[in-house]
Amino acid sequence: MPELHTSEETARWHRRMAADLFNRTWELLEAERTPEQDEEMLAAALASWLHWRRVGTPVNHAVADWQVARVCTVLGDITRAEAHARWSLATAETAGLGAFYVGYACEALARAAARAGDASARDAWLERARREAAAVTDDGERRLLAADLDTI
Repeated sequence: MPELHTSEETARWHRRMAADLFNRTWELLEAERTPEQDEEMLAAALASWLHWRRVGTPVNHAVADWQVARVCTVLGDITRAEAHARWSLATAETAGLGAFYVGYACEALARAAARAGDASARDAWLERARREAAAVTDDGERRLLAADLDTI
């Protein structure tokens, strides 16, 4: 019996699902949500994370962990938020992804600390994130990161 899907077809499917679920998560993050939509948002973020683990690059992994951290912070699951933010940071540093991705991982850690009421950790992570933002060479990326840091 012939194989129904090639490995490249499967990889394309994983990438499409990961991106669609990432975008759905972002739509929900920006919306007024019901409790059911909060659950959908968490499920979508984790599903996107899982698909990126199958076929993604280090950038995809770092961003997926960052998004799960953001969702968990919004939902008040600080333990999970911090874990994913730290994984994002470790991936960004280990893979040498640069200041933009390191800065966003620090942003996630600062946001989680702020939600937890830990002003000392918030300030320390914000300081590091701002140093990283200053090192971002792309003007648009630098402004995006700086604007997100200003919301913490």
